[in-house]
Amino acid sequence: MKGNSITAHPVHLGLLASAVAEPLFTGAMAWYEDYAQRHLSDGIEGRLVSMHTFDQPWDSWEMHPGGSELVLCTAGSITLFQQQPDGSANTVVLTAGQYAINPPGVWHTADVQESATVLFITAGMGTQQRARSQ
Repeated sequence: MKGNSITAHPVHLGLLASAVAEPLFTGAMAWYEDYAQRHLSDGIEGRLVSMHTFDQPWDSWEMHPGGSELVLCTAGSITLFQQQPDGSANTVVLTAGQYAINPPGVWHTADVQESATVLFITAGMGTQQRARSQ
């Protein structure tokens, strides 16, 4: 039997210790909207496990109000910027094997100099995004 690629088919971790392979990841907002509808009954306890490779800075900020997000760099280097609800800011540089946690309510974005692969475990319910000004 052949395994699935986490980059192509993210996994949903849900209630009762369930794990569900997701449909082919497209990157479109509609994919995330469909994901949220599929797992609405898991509420804030649901987690999306995904892996992405980046070769340029993110073009937006995001925030997860319902729970924490684990950000684990598996290759390369990524600079994570966190904006706390009180207005203070943190900058965290991650290299392969290092992680950071985005607490609930913390806006975050990232820069990449060359290339970085990152595994995310996200409490996605209610996720918000806003444009990133340069």
